[in-house]
Amino acid sequence: MDVLSIIIGIVVGIGAGFGIAKMLEKSNVSNMIKNAKKEAASILKEATSQAENTKQAKMLQAKEKFIELKAEHEQVILSREKKIAEVEKRTRDKESQVSNELSKAKKVNDEFEAKTAEYQQKIEILDKKGQEIEKLHKQQVEQLEHISGLSADEAKEQLVESLKAEAKTKAMAFIQDTLEEAKLTAQQEAKKVIINTIQRVGTEEAVENCVSVFNIESDDVKGRIIGREGRNIRALEAATGVEIIVDDTPEAIILSCFDPVRREIARLSLHKLVTDGRIHPARIEEVVAKTSKQIEEEIIEVGKRTVIDLGIHGLHPELIKTIGRMKYRSSYGQNLLQHSREVAKLCGIMAAELGLNVKLAKRAGLLHDIGKVPETESDLPHALLGMQWAEKYGEKEEVCNAIGAHHDEIEMKSLISPIIQVCDAISGARPGARRQVLDSYIQRLKDLEDIAFGFQGVKNAYAIQAGRELRVIVESEKVSDEMAANLSFDISQKIQTEMTYPGQVKITVIRETRAVNIAK
Repeated sequence: MDVLSIIIGIVVGIGAGFGIAKMLEKSNVSNMIKNAKKEAASILKEATSQAENTKQAKMLQAKEKFIELKAEHEQVILSREKKIAEVEKRTRDKESQVSNELSKAKKVNDEFEAKTAEYQQKIEILDKKGQEIEKLHKQQVEQLEHISGLSADEAKEQLVESLKAEAKTKAMAFIQDTLEEAKLTAQQEAKKVIINTIQRVGTEEAVENCVSVFNIESDDVKGRIIGREGRNIRALEAATGVEIIVDDTPEAIILSCFDPVRREIARLSLHKLVTDGRIHPARIEEVVAKTSKQIEEEIIEVGKRTVIDLGIHGLHPELIKTIGRMKYRSSYGQNLLQHSREVAKLCGIMAAELGLNVKLAKRAGLLHDIGKVPETESDLPHALLGMQWAEKYGEKEEVCNAIGAHHDEIEMKSLISPIIQVCDAISGARPGARRQVLDSYIQRLKDLEDIAFGFQGVKNAYAIQAGRELRVIVESEKVSDEMAANLSFDISQKIQTEMTYPGQVKITVIRETRAVNIAK
């Protein structure tokens, strides 16, 4: 019984606690709802306040923008009104000006009509007087015809015929006197022009020769140039085609060759080798090849300097190169470039004296002997060959004709042509300009080399020792040792039968075999 009452008491206590808990929970929930409603009301109130503030700010901005746009619009309207006022003012000014001009024009027109009427009256009076004068003239002519017994046309014909005969007689007499005076003065004037031209051009004596001297610091260098058993000097002679004479002359080595280009290549090559100190056959060939290229560049530079000095423009590069090659050519012992420069100056002065084109005359004078420096042999005379080159490279017809006609191969077609011929003769005929013996000697050396080149397998041929020896270098792949001996004999026989020369000529055929490999 006690246990049951205890259990019932516990259950009742638990129920009472559960009810109290529910009541407390319900009270808490109602409090939370009240708090949430309060917060929502405060948030809504704050949002409403912010919206009202934003609305007020936007309205203020809109009002400011409206005021600004209104001010700009008023300014635009004012500027337009100002422009309209200016246009109206200019229009009024123009109208007043036009009205003034119209009034002036009306006044001028009235004056013109008055003067026109006055002139018309004067013209009528003059016409009447002219008719009266013509009538009187006819009366006088009729009286003269009656007196002379001739009509007016017959009298005119007789007068014209008499005047013709008199004028013809006077003209013939004047022409005859002019021709006689021209014959007397033409030769004198020509001599005067030529003498003035010669006196205004400085000339030089011929200095061409076949020997150059290479100076060295000491005689010890001679041994290095000769090399062991002469291999260095032989390699240098074979590469350049120049005879190198090493004798007892102190501190000097003689370079002998008829071709100035070869001598210059040999001289510059020796200078480089001696300066560098490495002298052996392979180095010699390398230096000679580089020097040959350097000489080609120098030839172009000489040509450019020449045309600049003479004031000649627009020449083709090939013609400039040809002019540069003239430096290493001679004509009867006279340096060809110096001769051409001299002729160009003479032509310019003479053309100026005669009132012709000075620049064209200089151009023709400089180019008149370009046919003497061909890169390949040609059977044409040098004047015609030079004319062909000038035509090929776009020179004018007067220049081409002057080049081709300066030795009378073709007909002269312009006044510049005889000037070129005369100036060429002046430059070549003066004392000390040329030496015939040297030119024939050089031609003989060239003929010797040409005979050797006529045989198959010949790589190079050099006439040395003043034409007493001909060195022929052959290609080892094409010519054997036995063929080299036969080639030497054949060349000697051909020289003996085709050429005339003093003494004897030694023919040396050189065949060299080289084996070259490169270690990598």
